Amino acid sequence: GDAAFAGQGVVYETMGMSELPDYTTKGTVHIVANNQIGFTTDPRYSRSSPYCTDVGRVVNAPIFHVNADDPEAVMLIANIAAEWRATWHRDVVIDLVGYRKFGHNEIDEPMFTQPIMYSIIKKHPNVLEIYSNKLIKEGVATKEEVEGVVDKYDRICEEAFKKAAEETQIFNKHWLDSPWSGFFEGKDPLKVADTGVHEETLTHIGRRFAQGPPNAPDFKIHRAMERILKARNEMVDNRQIDWAMAEAFAFGSLLKEGVHVRLSGQDVERGTFSHRHHVLHHQTRDKSTYKPLANLYPDQAPYSVCNSSLSEYGVLGFELGYSMTNPNALVLWEGQFGDFANTAQCIIDQFIASGQSKWVRQSGLVMLLPHGMEGMGPEHSSARPERFLQMCSDDPEYFPPEDEEFAIQQLININMIVANCSNPANYFHILRRQIALPFRKPLIVMTPKSLLRHPECRSSFDDLLPGTEFKRMILESGPAAVNPANVQKVLFCTGKVYYDLIKERKERGLDEQIAIHTIE
Repeated sequence: GDAAFAGQGVVYETMGMSELPDYTTKGTVHIVANNQIGFTTDPRYSRSSPYCTDVGRVVNAPIFHVNADDPEAVMLIANIAAEWRATWHRDVVIDLVGYRKFGHNEIDEPMFTQPIMYSIIKKHPNVLEIYSNKLIKEGVATKEEVEGVVDKYDRICEEAFKKAAEETQIFNKHWLDSPWSGFFEGKDPLKVADTGVHEETLTHIGRRFAQGPPNAPDFKIHRAMERILKARNEMVDNRQIDWAMAEAFAFGSLLKEGVHVRLSGQDVERGTFSHRHHVLHHQTRDKSTYKPLANLYPDQAPYSVCNSSLSEYGVLGFELGYSMTNPNALVLWEGQFGDFANTAQCIIDQFIASGQSKWVRQSGLVMLLPHGMEGMGPEHSSARPERFLQMCSDDPEYFPPEDEEFAIQQLININMIVANCSNPANYFHILRRQIALPFRKPLIVMTPKSLLRHPECRSSFDDLLPGTEFKRMILESGPAAVNPANVQKVLFCTGKVYYDLIKERKERGLDEQIAIHTIE
């Protein structure tokens, strides 16, 4: 609509992505249904520019203003626009200038606010009438032929309406997109594939992740980056992983299995906290880069890691769409900080939280939200996990029966998964589980900040091998677990605070008296 195209900021965000290498669709035809009114607001109050389509000028898109009462002109412009897009792979805008015949909805009275405009519209013949008279006048068609076409169309609609009344059942699979055909067939809906990985695979990925491009001795790596690569190698030697390595293992193992991985968001290539470094940059040659995870195996799936524009709403919407086209891809969007998700709240509320119930669409999109009250003030501290928990469809009044399928059944019934992992191994498993599930659910992960480099926040290779899995809750495994009779207090916590608590417990000599479990 004209008011939305001029007024909604996401239109500019989307336009701004049109020429970005990792986000371009190679041209989009934007069609604006311009009815010269925004609910009850006149154009002079709803935009500052002469035309509602002026936002298209920021990318130099051609803009065609066409009279919607002239079907032949509309067809001509539509063909030109399609040809432009096919030839130049660039955006093009069609401003379809028409009018709204009645009010904004069935009970709306437009004469309250636009009396002059609607007194003119009431007398104005509709487009079918105008075009029919033109064709009859020019001798292209007779009155009977026109009436025949109208009657035929009416019959088609009437028959479809009657047929719709005969349908007694709705099948969700009829609403899923075509690339999903075959995805649900032959799968046990209650079985999750193993998320563990063989040690040889982990070692291979770790070694590749810890080096620059092979056979390119002149590729100059930053000195600090060389230290990071050395530390990665040492982790493999010690069979230990930190957060960044867990993520690389999850991505790399999925790529080996033929699963496309796409990580998108602001500064994701390096990571907001300089922990990821998935793209190495030649220090003396511009535009010379190397992606270790894209070069693990000759027959691996593609790995896309892309710094986005400084947009949340537009980019998260793009990645949601990306995740819905192919269930066999791990698509992740990372907020620069967790609270940056608030400017994409529209996508979360309208499409992610309610995607399956409202739109009959599944999505395995992962949202990574850096979270942690690190004493840096109110901004960029909390990813507001309580907001996401509030949007979960778990019924607090209903406790599902405890049987073997308890965990998977809960995932089937829920609208999305919210996690705050306490250690790298659990993060590794929950990422791989997104693909191992026999269905797709959005995953919201509160990712750490200080824990990225915390010496205690490490996992052993043993926790990643076949037979291991994501733990919904991690139980105390220290002295308090050895002698449960001595335990005086049990604490439940989640994420970073666990490490603060074990430090304090140790300093006070309470390792045997206090048990600490983490809810993941």
